[in-house]
Amino acid sequence: MTIFLQKSDSGSYRQTIRVHQHTSQHTLYADLASAAGGDDTAPDPHDLFDASLAACKAMTLMLYAKRKEIPLDWVDVEINRDSSQETKGQYALDVSLKLVGTLSEAEQQQLLAIADKCPIHKLMTSTTIHVNTHLK
Repeated sequence: MTIFLQKSDSGSYRQTIRVHQHTSQHTLYADLASAAGGDDTAPDPHDLFDASLAACKAMTLMLYAKRKEIPLDWVDVEINRDSSQETKGQYALDVSLKLVGTLSEAEQQQLLAIADKCPIHKLMTSTTIHVNTHLK
């Protein structure tokens, strides 16, 4: 999988992101907030980072529930970020899940435990990531 990013034609900082996943291509956009000098026309990189966690948790729960025949209709995820200490190495995400379906308390607790097992959660919390940046 390869991600390509280019400066968009519009905006001061707006970026066009193309994700090649097998045979299809997906296009996303990123920008900076107005307070940071951007035009606020798309999520900023932190928003995309946080959104990947929300999407992963929801999809993981839906897949798990389907496999275990748990009557989960859908999941709403709300993430609140505290990046006030990011320069000191602290980045906190508060994740609230709304599980929609006819679920028992035991099933809700089971799904809550599974939410922290999504691949992006594990990547963010227990993996050493190496980034090799070079000129092309």
